[in-house]
Amino acid sequence: MGGTGVERRTSLWRLRGMQALFGVTALGFLSYSLTLASLPVYAVSGGAAASTAGVVTAVFLGVTIAVQATIPALTARFGVGPVLIVGLVAMGVPSPFYVLDDGMASISALSAVRGAGFAVLTVLGATLSAQVAPPGRRGESIGLYGLAIALTNLVAVPAGVALVLGDSVGWLAWLSASPLLGVPLVPLLVRSVAAQPAAGAAGANRAGVLAALAPSLVLFAVTLAGGGVVTFLPIERPDGVLVTVALLLFGATGAVARWRAGTLADRVGLRWLLPLGLATAAVGMVVIAAGLVAGDAWVLVGAAVFGAGYGAIQNLTLLSSFVRAGDDGATAASAMWNASFDAGTATGALALGVVAAGIGLDWTYVVVAAVLAALLPVAGTAARPSRAVSRRRDRRRAATG
Repeated sequence: MGGTGVERRTSLWRLRGMQALFGVTALGFLSYSLTLASLPVYAVSGGAAASTAGVVTAVFLGVTIAVQATIPALTARFGVGPVLIVGLVAMGVPSPFYVLDDGMASISALSAVRGAGFAVLTVLGATLSAQVAPPGRRGESIGLYGLAIALTNLVAVPAGVALVLGDSVGWLAWLSASPLLGVPLVPLLVRSVAAQPAAGAAGANRAGVLAALAPSLVLFAVTLAGGGVVTFLPIERPDGVLVTVALLLFGATGAVARWRAGTLADRVGLRWLLPLGLATAAVGMVVIAAGLVAGDAWVLVGAAVFGAGYGAIQNLTLLSSFVRAGDDGATAASAMWNASFDAGTATGALALGVVAAGIGLDWTYVVVAAVLAALLPVAGTAARPSRAVSRRRDRRRAATG
């Protein structure tokens, strides 16, 4: 009876923790998603060249990547709760000031501060999504965490672009302060997990990073493609209706795929799912490229197909990183995964603009699709457990046998 009561209380706390994580994640990523595609458009409207519009995203994510490596040490020293609260404040407080100046320097400076806060949210959110999971349901939990992000992305990315194109930058700026609303949820979230993210031993951190390399490389390539889509498709096709619908489809299929991929992975594993997700993303990029020449309908089809691959890869590579790293290396693997996500998005937002200026956006998307296809063998490697985890599993089996 007592054991059942403890189990029920534990399950209740995990449920409440998942709800709190869902809320914090949605509010934090609302700010990120609202500004991801809209700030480059805002910078162009302020006089920036279209080929340099991705600088805003690159600055934001460059700071994010730099700060992500410090998160394990910061949480070990100050605790998860205080660090997460500071991150939410850093994302939310600068956002209303976007309305004051549409110059590249001002937008980039505000984005740099927000990028530091985003680093905290991404690393701790991903790690906590695994810690609140019941046994045997880690993929599902990561899927629900991804769903909070994807649903926010579904609404906020096209909404942000629509607000800028509709001369409603003030609404964009104030709505982007949403992470501040997540601060009251942090104590409940932190109390709901038995173990909190902390800096592990140096060896465990190194092992976690190495274990996450293969899935992170796949993620980098897919998010590079995604950064190129959300940054330059609105500039290439400034028709507000087409771009809004395309980004809506991209977000919708991404949301469903990111959610369902985790549940499916719990049942059948990663062996075929991860390469399939990568191949889907590559096909989507080719169809978008064809649509830029053949007609708008194909752009919409391509956005939907690419979104499915994009969403699935995010879930599956995060799950793969945790599986390959083991519990000891989970925080370091999360930092590596998130750095790859942000580096890919920033590279796509910056470098693809330069490439497109030379060969056109349609051929740029074709080149990116070829890169994705070339990484299929790496996706196969990422779907297998790391040698270190396999050795630990063999030792446990031998000990219990």
